[in-house]
Amino acid sequence: MNKRQLGLTLGVIITSFFIILFSSCTKINEATELGAGLIPAVDNISTFDTTLEVQAYNDIFTLANDSQRLAATEEHFLGVINTDPVFGKTDARIFLELKPAFYPFFFPRKDSLEADSIVLILNYVESYGDTDLAQTVNVYEMDQTNKFNSDSVYLIRKNDFTYSNQLGFKTFLPRNLKDSVKAFQDTTSHQLRIPLDINFARRLLTYDSTRPAGAYSSDSAFRTFFKGFALQSVNAGKAVMGFNFTGAKTKLAIYYRQPKKTGTLDSATVTNFNFTNLSASANYVQRDYSGTPVLASVGGSSPDPFVYLQNSPGSFAAIKIPALTGLNNRVIHRAELIMEQVYTDISDSIFRAPDYLYLDAFDPTITTSPQYRTIPYDIVYDASGGLNLESFGVAPFNAVDGSGNLIKTWRFNISRYVQHVVTKTQSAFDLRLYAPSIVVNQYRVPTTTVDIKRTLAINQTIVKGRIKLTGSKGPLDPDPHRMRLHIIYSKL
Repeated sequence: MNKRQLGLTLGVIITSFFIILFSSCTKINEATELGAGLIPAVDNISTFDTTLEVQAYNDIFTLANDSQRLAATEEHFLGVINTDPVFGKTDARIFLELKPAFYPFFFPRKDSLEADSIVLILNYVESYGDTDLAQTVNVYEMDQTNKFNSDSVYLIRKNDFTYSNQLGFKTFLPRNLKDSVKAFQDTTSHQLRIPLDINFARRLLTYDSTRPAGAYSSDSAFRTFFKGFALQSVNAGKAVMGFNFTGAKTKLAIYYRQPKKTGTLDSATVTNFNFTNLSASANYVQRDYSGTPVLASVGGSSPDPFVYLQNSPGSFAAIKIPALTGLNNRVIHRAELIMEQVYTDISDSIFRAPDYLYLDAFDPTITTSPQYRTIPYDIVYDASGGLNLESFGVAPFNAVDGSGNLIKTWRFNISRYVQHVVTKTQSAFDLRLYAPSIVVNQYRVPTTTVDIKRTLAINQTIVKGRIKLTGSKGPLDPDPHRMRLHIIYSKL
C-alpha cells in the first residue's frame, strides 16, 4: 500500500469541533470534578455535563498480537536509538534486493572489463531522533539459505534472515544525508552512499547470461548467485533513518573501465542495478524496553497514572470506563474521551509525538481475528468510501501546560457510541488506545448486523512517534489533566 495521507489540518478539526459543540449548547466549559453541573440553557432545554473516571492499563505489542507487515513501496527504516530515557532502545535493519532491469542481462565486452568501484545507494527520506550523533552502517550479503521472495510481505517484528559476509560500511552523521553529493553521472541530494568491496564488483562483472545456469540468464538464476543485502547499524546511535526503495535514487552503482585499442583503459562507465518489481524487501524493527518506565508500568492491577504509546512496533493502553454502563437514559449531545501529553524533558522534542492516535474497541463476541472493531456508530464510511477519522479525533490539538511547555491533547468523539450504551442498544466495550501505522478492524455496517474486515491507514509510516500521556490514579484522582470521559447531555 502506498501511504498514506489523511489530509488532516488543525484548522479544519478545530472548526468542526466548535460547530458541533455550539450546535448543542453555548458557553460550555469542561467539568473538572466527577458529577453533573448545569450548563446554561439552550432553547429552554437544560443541558448538563459530567466527567466519568477512565482507567488505563499499559501493555506492549508482541508478535502474538501484532501482525504489522511492510510492503516494498513503503518507507523502510535503518539505524539505532540507544538513549531514549522513556522508551528505551530501537534497532531497525533493512533487507533488500537490487537487480538488473532485464534478463538476459550482460555487461559490454565482459571478458576485458576492469572493476573501478561499487557503491550501494539508498534514497534517503527523513530521520527520527537526534541526527547529530554519528552512526556506522554495515552492509552484508544475505546467506543463500534465506527464503527471501518478492511476492512475500514480511512482519516487521520478526527477523528470519541470516547474513555473515560483510561487503562494506559507512560512518556518517544522519543530518548530512539531505546534502547534495557529486559523483560520476550522479549529482543529487538525499542519498546514503556506502562503498563496497571491489572484489564484489569483480564478482558481478564475471557473471554471464548463458542459459540456463548463467547468473544473468533469468531472475531465478540470479537469486541463486546473490540473495540480497542486509544493512545494520552497529554502534551507538540516537536516530533511525527512513529510505525509499522504489525511486531512481536507490541503486547499486557498478563502476568499471573498458580497454581501448591502444591498450589503455577508457574512462569509467557505470551500470546500475535497481529495485525492480522482482525485488524483495523487509524491515526488521526491534524495541527493547528494559529498564524503562514503559516496562515497569506493564502488568499491574491498578490503573496506570501515565500512559505510554509508541508507533509500530510499539505499545498500547487498554481503556476501561466502569461507570458508563450505569448511566441512565439521557440525550447525549457530546461525549469526548480526553487525554493530555505529559512533558518529560528535552527528549520530547527529539523523539516527537505520533502524528495520530487511534481508538478501537475489544469485542469478545467476535470469534475470528481481529477481535477489535471500529468504535460503533462513531467511525463511519461516507458514500464515496471516505472515513471520518478527522471528526473522530485522531489528530491532536496543540496546547501549553502549566510550565509553558508545548504539549499535544486529543479529544475522541464517541458521542453516538455512548448514546447507544445509555439507551441499552449497544454493549459497552473495553477500548484500545495506540498509535498504529496500519490497523485491521471489524466494521459493522450501519443498520445491519454484518461485519466487514477493514484495513485502516492511520500514521503514514511505522517507527516514528512516541508519547507519554496522563492516565488516572483512580476515582479520587484530583488531577484536572487526568484522562477522562466528558459528557454533555440533557435529561429526558
